[in-house]
Amino acid sequence: MTLDPGTLDRRVTILAAQPEDDGFSSSPGAPVEVGKRWMSRKDIGDGERIRAESFGSKISSRFVCHYDSLTSTIRPDRHSLLCEGTVYNVVGVKEIGRREGLEITTAAELRS
Repeated sequence: MTLDPGTLDRRVTILAAQPEDDGFSSSPGAPVEVGKRWMSRKDIGDGERIRAESFGSKISSRFVCHYDSLTSTIRPDRHSLLCEGTVYNVVGVKEIGRREGLEITTAAELRS
């Protein structure tokens, strides 16, 4: 499978929570930008969201990007994506092909 560069039409900022260490314990700190990549975004349909039991005021989306030294480090427990003013928390990462691309499943809180 080959990723078509023309489909990667959104500039996405990758955020990582930097650990804060007080000398006794460390906890996730505020997220900081670690890079930007071109990605595609597809919102998950309502039927799929209901089957996955994702109720509430959240939107689930899948981002697709090229596999590289930065994107290969994206993890659900540490990273989030900023796209068009919305922060998407990473909930899963799946490799596409053999180190060709990544499919990143995310969830974002909708603000009214």
